[in-house]
Amino acid sequence: MRLTVFWERMAEHFGAGYAETFARDHVMSELGGHTVQEALNAGWEAKDVWRVVCATMNVPSENH
Repeated sequence: MRLTVFWERMAEHFGAGYAETFARDHVMSELGGHTVQEALNAGWEAKDVWRVVCATMNVPSENH
């Protein structure tokens, strides 16, 4: 998954204004105690981060 697609999906699910805040501030144990942004910066694949976000935040399966 390209980062542009990842961010589009984040904006679709959380809203354009909140997606960036969520990615920057919400620490997720499923990401090794990192935020979404930290995980991406550490080299996690965008598709893997998206899967964690979906599973943790109950994103409807049609958005996966």
